[in-house]
Amino acid sequence: MHVIARSTLLAYAVRHAETRDQLSEWYRTASHANWRMMTDVIAAFPTATALNAERARFKICGNSHRLIVWFKFSAQIAWVKFIGTHAEYDKIDALTVSQF
Repeated sequence: MHVIARSTLLAYAVRHAETRDQLSEWYRTASHANWRMMTDVIAAFPTATALNAERARFKICGNSHRLIVWFKFSAQIAWVKFIGTHAEYDKIDALTVSQF
């Protein structure tokens, strides 16, 4: 998958150092993946939640942070749409948010 907004993940990890390792692992896994459907994503990240056929929510650092990614499987694109604390996540609509 081509991950769009890697710089966003890196910047977030600088501000929230506790997320660095998990975000790096998420990026490494996603960028080397060849996912064709949401079930492939969930197989790689069993704690992730499919929000619909194109969006997934990932728990970072034991769910204290959340990552939302939009997928275009046919083009092999994973686009980071939101990264934030759980409290920040509670204030957004996960199905429509486009923070980046």
